[in-house]
Amino acid sequence: MDRRLREAAQKGDVQHLQSLIKEDTLLLRGVSLAGCETPLHISCSSGHLEFSKEIIHLRPEFARELNQDGFSPLHIASANGDIEIVKELLNVDYNLCLLKGKDRRISLHYAVIKGREHVMKELLVASPDSAEEVTARGETCLHLAVKNHQFEGFKLLLDNLKEFNMYDLLNKKDIQGNTVLHLAVSTKQYEVVGILLDENVVSKGTIEMNSLNKGGLTPLEVLLKESGDRDIEEILRTSGAVSAELLQSSQQEALPQSWVVPVQDPSNEQSRREQTRDDGPRSNSKKLQDFFKYNKTKDCPGNVRDTLLVIAILIATATYQTVLSPPGGVWQDTYWPEGSKSNNNDVNMESSRRIAGQSVMGTNNPISYGLFLVFNSIGFFVSLHTINFLTLGFPLQLELQVSLVALIATYDTVMSAITPNWGISLFFFIFSSVFPFLLPCITKLVRNYCKKPRFLSRITNC
Repeated sequence: MDRRLREAAQKGDVQHLQSLIKEDTLLLRGVSLAGCETPLHISCSSGHLEFSKEIIHLRPEFARELNQDGFSPLHIASANGDIEIVKELLNVDYNLCLLKGKDRRISLHYAVIKGREHVMKELLVASPDSAEEVTARGETCLHLAVKNHQFEGFKLLLDNLKEFNMYDLLNKKDIQGNTVLHLAVSTKQYEVVGILLDENVVSKGTIEMNSLNKGGLTPLEVLLKESGDRDIEEILRTSGAVSAELLQSSQQEALPQSWVVPVQDPSNEQSRREQTRDDGPRSNSKKLQDFFKYNKTKDCPGNVRDTLLVIAILIATATYQTVLSPPGGVWQDTYWPEGSKSNNNDVNMESSRRIAGQSVMGTNNPISYGLFLVFNSIGFFVSLHTINFLTLGFPLQLELQVSLVALIATYDTVMSAITPNWGISLFFFIFSSVFPFLLPCITKLVRNYCKKPRFLSRITNC
């Protein structure tokens, strides 16, 4: 673009523009060949109405050009809130409202992002269908209003949806599967949630309260995952919001009972009976138990993981400490009666022998000591498996796993060293070598078996 033309557009100097055109009548014609940006882009960016009107009059096709950043003049004017320039551009062609630029965004999207309500009104009047356009990320103008905290613009869009009966846009999902309600609760926008679930504004049943995003979360679960908000949670629950698990459970219960009768999880069945029974007030101990009981719909998974991780570390510490200080302690001296090396059949001598550093309990009561080793080892290995499972995906995962393996090796070495009975030592060595590798498979099989749905089939007559 000619430098003088660019300067005239930046200053909004119409007279200078006209003098340049008199000098070179083909000046504006050559602009499109020189690059993507036109004088109209520059004047719209600077907010010069008269200069923009002159360019539109001379070269109306400039209104459809996209610059190197993917913006049309209408995109720029809408984002800046220059309503008069927007009107002049719309006089060229109302279809400019649907012109897509960067990320497939239209002018209405930019007006919504910046909260330009007066521009939004003008664009919606010019093209009501523009409210249905989505970006490359599947975002509607409603999504953009919530993401950018433009509540007044959001209300204006709701009024437009009501006027043209386009409430289905409220349940439209973006590329992540999030509806407007998902986004509103994730950012804890109380006003947006309140207006969406206000029956005086949006008819009851219009909003899909339990729509699942691509993460398999309902709006309620998204809220709880973000540490929650009591007021928003109360609004959601009052409107019928539930977790995905309860939603799936209710759908299963809706199946014809003549075909299958599911066997309910005892814990869920018990809680359901506790909620529905009316046999009088609960005891104080029961209330205290219910207060601290884990609730899948309220407790944040991240907090639960942190709690489990702390408990697993405490168990690992306690069981490892038991290795260093076994029950009864260890012998402080070595006692080997004379003749015990040659007379192996002497039971008294055999039982009285002791070696410093070996377990007293293992010498005096081998059976109890063997049981102690097994159960202590189960607690230790399961706690380490839990720690490894809860830290999957963490940074320095390899270093952590090396540390856990080294801890297991240390544990095995110490237990073998303090065990006085050769048979118990051999059994423990085999057990500690095999059990840690079988543990993931064992827990997976047991967990899958416990969660496997079991149905009572209908009895039919042959």
